[in-house]
Amino acid sequence: MQLNSERILIVDYGSQYTQLIARRVREAGVYSEIFPSKFIESRVRQFEPKGIILSGSPSSVTENHLDSEGLAFYISLEIPLLGICFGMQSLALWLGGRVETARKKEFGFAQVRARGHSRLLNGLQDSTNSQKHGLLDVWMSHGDSVIELPPDFKVIASTANTPIAGIANESKKIYGLQFHPEVTHTKQGKAILERFCLEICDCEKSWSTEDFVQESIRSIKETVGTEKVLLGLSGGVDSSVAASLLHRAIGRQLICVFVDNGLLRFRESEQVMGTFKDSMGLDVRFVNAREDFLFALEGV
Repeated sequence: MQLNSERILIVDYGSQYTQLIARRVREAGVYSEIFPSKFIESRVRQFEPKGIILSGSPSSVTENHLDSEGLAFYISLEIPLLGICFGMQSLALWLGGRVETARKKEFGFAQVRARGHSRLLNGLQDSTNSQKHGLLDVWMSHGDSVIELPPDFKVIASTANTPIAGIANESKKIYGLQFHPEVTHTKQGKAILERFCLEICDCEKSWSTEDFVQESIRSIKETVGTEKVLLGLSGGVDSSVAASLLHRAIGRQLICVFVDNGLLRFRESEQVMGTFKDSMGLDVRFVNAREDFLFALEGV
């Protein structure tokens, strides 16, 4: 579903923070989608992103976990790129820099000095040091470090432990940050991601959750028509959102089935039925399958 032409693609390399990246981009008023790291050229071309963000990862580029095919294609698009943590290390290594396992790994709070007046970080700071250099309070989580810049790149951020904590090729609009701007511990993180999306990628604030809801409802009505929809409702975030959107779009054409498998939280089944059937008025069919599941699991 293409809502508009202002789209940021987020490539997920397995970071625990990837969903936060998407959330921050959407909070900036720009539509984003998360694609898995498995590269599919046709899918990326169809999405037509105005910029790409490469996530962090629990993997290491020093152990041959490099998305060579994807990186080559993303760079060939000649659109702005932002690599975060593993994403920065991948860009640096692919473009001719060097990455090594850090002698001292960084996990947690750090203060970064912004350098070089880069377009991404210029003017952003949380405090200053004794030399009046701007400092950013950030969140680090990495075991590898870039130790040599790729050709035509400059350092845009550093810490005492990580001399290359941010890189940039301003002419090609390729940026990398060793810290995580998507988490709330990085105080200026929201401003950094907004600057990347709105100024560097030249996106407009043209998307909101209400736009998404209305477009989803329209699409559901068009797709379903007069048919009925059967939804397995667990009470979790995904099925709850799906149930809410479907109910708003097609009303009583939606039939939900909630299965109590005997392994739920205390009184969770009552809460789910109370919320969706009694309060929201959905047609929810309750299935008590506790004995079936527990019998099958006997001895496990």
